[in-house]
Amino acid sequence: MFKRNLWKFNQAMVFQRSSCWRKVRPICDHSTIERAPNSSHHVTIEKDADYSSWMVDHPSALTSFDQMMKDAKGKKIAVFLDYDGTLSPIVDDPDRAFMSDEMRAAVEEVAKYFQTAIISGRSRDKVKGFVKLNNIYYAGSHGMDIMAPRPVRSSDGNCLTVSHDRKGNDVVFQPAQKFLPAIQKISKELKEAIMKIPGARVEDNIFCVSVHFRQAREEDYGTLEEKVKSILEHYPDLRFGCGKKVMEIRPSIEWNKGNALEYLLDTLGLGNCTNVLPVYIGDDKTDEDAFKVIQKRGQGYPIVVTSIPKDTKASYSLYDPSEVLTFLSCLARWRKS
Repeated sequence: MFKRNLWKFNQAMVFQRSSCWRKVRPICDHSTIERAPNSSHHVTIEKDADYSSWMVDHPSALTSFDQMMKDAKGKKIAVFLDYDGTLSPIVDDPDRAFMSDEMRAAVEEVAKYFQTAIISGRSRDKVKGFVKLNNIYYAGSHGMDIMAPRPVRSSDGNCLTVSHDRKGNDVVFQPAQKFLPAIQKISKELKEAIMKIPGARVEDNIFCVSVHFRQAREEDYGTLEEKVKSILEHYPDLRFGCGKKVMEIRPSIEWNKGNALEYLLDTLGLGNCTNVLPVYIGDDKTDEDAFKVIQKRGQGYPIVVTSIPKDTKASYSLYDPSEVLTFLSCLARWRKS
């Protein structure tokens, strides 16, 4: 326990809000850290040797913050964020994956200074309902449903043609429109097929369908997967994928979070700029597509959120959403200073 606390003491960076700390320099003090109320850091555990070794190749974005910002001087930063497991903790009930007020305030503050977007597997309306901010971009269904909070212009300065959803919001891009009838049909079939499996549930994310089994019994996992794949066999235009205790049905098109990242950069007029540093923070395997895009660009900060070693294209790491909160707070404070 002592080693764990000592490690966190040395790794952490602070963004204290009390007046007595506002004069502290540097921007992020490594000695203390402000945590979210439900942070997993309240449970002190010994970090195993594998994780420490893994961090050699994926150092903490907190302890690397000063160098990262030094390299970013004179460049434009754009911020892209996953939602579940990044801005909110992973929870048993997906409808209760609420972000904290502190996290919301940090995202809002970052968006004051940097173009900011959330790219989630959730439906666009659902993730916006969780975040409740109007000064950022939202890309739902793994980027297959992108909405901008202001008129969007292409790299040449011309306004893009936009469609409108039923609520009158500007919907910039929906590349999977033609798959919508099939998605709606399979969603209904899946709900009927798994209703007798305790703890399993279907979430309609508009352009993809999620089958959650975090609350299901482990002995039912195989049966659940068989039912899902059996139904999917009748939908050749849809494909199967997996996440954290979730199975996903998505359109069979070459579009993912990496494509959404590129699309947003382009519509912001940043796609062909050599002085742009995209910061992408995510925790799931679907975020790896965005990490690959940044890696291919040769500049930017792909940051994975994980408490265990994992194969990733990310260059930096954060342990959990509480460290994401600290990083975002530091980023806003760095810009203000």
